[in-house]
Amino acid sequence: MKTMKWRAAIIGAGKVGTTLGRVLVEQGHAVECVISRTLASARAGGKFIGCRAVSTDLAAIPPNVNVILITTPHSAVADVARGLSRLDRSYKGVAVCHASGMLTAEVLEPLKEKGATVFSFHPLQTFPRSFPPKDILPNVRNIYYGVDGSAAGLKAAQALAQALQGHLFRVPPEMRAFYHAACVVASNHLTTLLGILDTMYRQIEPQGKNFLALFTPIIMATISNVRATSPEEALTGPIARGGVETVARHLDALAKYAPSAIPFYVALSQETVRLAAARKSLTPSQSDAMLQLLKSYTTTEGQKQVPS
Repeated sequence: MKTMKWRAAIIGAGKVGTTLGRVLVEQGHAVECVISRTLASARAGGKFIGCRAVSTDLAAIPPNVNVILITTPHSAVADVARGLSRLDRSYKGVAVCHASGMLTAEVLEPLKEKGATVFSFHPLQTFPRSFPPKDILPNVRNIYYGVDGSAAGLKAAQALAQALQGHLFRVPPEMRAFYHAACVVASNHLTTLLGILDTMYRQIEPQGKNFLALFTPIIMATISNVRATSPEEALTGPIARGGVETVARHLDALAKYAPSAIPFYVALSQETVRLAAARKSLTPSQSDAMLQLLKSYTTTEGQKQVPS
């Protein structure tokens, strides 16, 4: 089967657009122009990608492009789509996608009406704003893209993902926000968890600077265990064993050394009880006792309550 050769326009020269554009070029495709809100960002993005044609004007997109990637913040996608649709040009034979995790392909309807093949194309990866694109680049190959669209749109999405050395994950349009919430759990909430772990580590070792050196082995082993089995089967620890007394001592220690971490510990422990119960490693009485203990550290008003 003949491999599609993409001639791309990138709209939005942030971390997503510049890194995906660079991968396309490295894989033998062409980025014909980079459009951004400011000329400075367009030039910076173009320099990293290897594209000299940069602009702040949508009309600067050359007529030979066969894919337009809208990689702006999601709040700007609709405006960009409308702006493109107002240009005096046809989009027949052109694939147009956006990289928003929240939005569906529907936001690109004005372009579909002008002949474009449209789809959503959200890279399931993290793109920290404080990181330069060269540091993000190694992490954007072999990732998944959350997509939706028509049959033609999904076919184009498959070809684009292949060009980027990635894979597709089809997301029902009505579940787009739910999918995005899952992405937040996978990345943002994990970052928060590690932040809490760092806070706890600094209580034990005030001069310590690299908590990950200590905890990376157990973190990676846990991920490996879940990959090999399932979250239920990989679960270990006091809750999985019904250790109510141990959890009570944990909460007492948190109240003494890191009281701000109690709501986190309680919420995650409640979910851990659910997981352990699904695994059937807890008896109903153990589950009830554990949940009652955890509930004693909360109030109906959502305020933290540390028993005396």
